[in-house]
This record gives sequence, C-alpha cells and structure tokens, in this order.
Amino acid sequence: MTHPYLDHNGVIAFAHRGGADEGPENTMSAFQRAVDMGYTYLETDAHVTRDGVLLAFHDPSLDRVTDRAGMIANMDYADVKQARIAGTEPIPLLEDVLGAWPHTKINIDPKSDEAVAPLIETIKRLDLVDRVCVGSFVEERLRRVRAAFGPRLCTSMARWDIARLRFASFGFPSKATSAACAQVPVIRKGIVVTDQRFVDKAHALGLPVHVWTINQRAEMERLLDMGVDGVMTDNLTLLKDVLTERGLWPS
Repeated sequence: MTHPYLDHNGVIAFAHRGGADEGPENTMSAFQRAVDMGYTYLETDAHVTRDGVLLAFHDPSLDRVTDRAGMIANMDYADVKQARIAGTEPIPLLEDVLGAWPHTKINIDPKSDEAVAPLIETIKRLDLVDRVCVGSFVEERLRRVRAAFGPRLCTSMARWDIARLRFASFGFPSKATSAACAQVPVIRKGIVVTDQRFVDKAHALGLPVHVWTINQRAEMERLLDMGVDGVMTDNLTLLKDVLTERGLWPS
C-alpha cells in the first residue's frame, strides 16, 4: 500500500530549500515562489534554538546565508529572529512553513539530535503525519521518529540502509527496512550510489527512489531515463521545463 505522502501521479518534483538557485533559500518567499510555479512537494531542514524553537534552516550556524553569525543551538530565538537571510528575510519557523500551504507535502531533514523531539511534537500537534516525510543520514534520529509514529509516518533511508540497498543491487542479500523510500545522491564521497542497478533493485523491493540535489539538465534527463521516482532541485524552472517536455508535469 502506498503511503499517503508518496501518493502522486508521476515523478515527484521537490523544491529543495524552496529552490535555492532562484532566490534566498529556506524563506517563506522561496517556498511561495515554488508553490506558485506548481510545486506541491517542498524540501527543508530543521534546527532548534537553545530555548527550543524549531526553525526551517539548513546550516548549524547563521554565518553563510544571513547577516548575523553564531551557532543556532547556542542562541535563543529572540536573538536568532533578528537575522535576515540574504540581508532581507527572516528565518521562518518550521511550523509556519508546514501551515502556510496545506495542499503541499514537506520533506524534512532534522539537522541535529536536539531537533528531533520538537519535530515529533510539531508533527503530532499539527496532525501532519500524512503530509510529511522525515529523512536523515543519521540512524538514531530516524529510529526516534519511527518509535514515535511507526509506519504511519513516511521516512527515508539512513546511511546504512542505503549501503545495504547498494550492496543488494550487486546481488548480496537484501534486508527489510522501515523506510518508505530511498532519498539518495548520485555520488556520495566519491562512490556511485544511484545507477540503474540501484533503481531497479529499489523498485523490486517496492521502494521509490528520490535523488538529490540535481541542477543540470543532462543529469535530470539521465536520471529520468533511469526511472527515478523523484528529483530534488534548486533550479525549479529547469526541472519544471524538463518534466513538462516529457509530459510529466501535473496539470
């Protein structure tokens, strides 16, 4: 049975951080732009402040993308909320992103151990179990999320599940997983992860494959020819164009 989060006709187009190539990443305006373009799957990350406020933000520190500096985990929200992404936009609360576009589905990567408990609480409080997929390379974070929700919540594979699936694609015995999908890069630390063998084995096991983060046309075309089920991109316009040309963009 297909998980409600994965119930989608055709290839899933994910707006990675709201489309980081087309404006300031992980901002409400970025996500709004993606929604206006027709994206119904958004991708973001979760960090938590020292006083327990959950943010939609990728980096552990403010330094790279805001006009402030400091580690989020060491700061109270009263200070973090003064930061402006690209000097113009506040860091959104994860709750605001989840609530702003009720028809969308959200992929969330908790970027710290401390973010897991508030993420679980937020999903429960807002009753979002069918609209959210939680992904992480860290096994323990996914274990805690699965303990809280069981199979009702969509989760993707952590690093060892991905490694086992990769080995299985070469003929080694496969092992049962609690994940509902494989969300993977093409290459990880110089090692090819996603190729035709991998996609075929995942499909044989009933697992859709979502690949990140793909921003070049040739790579999008190659992966779509391979049969992947979802593509995460920073380049929203390009992915929409590619899927439209193939008749895969939903009307």
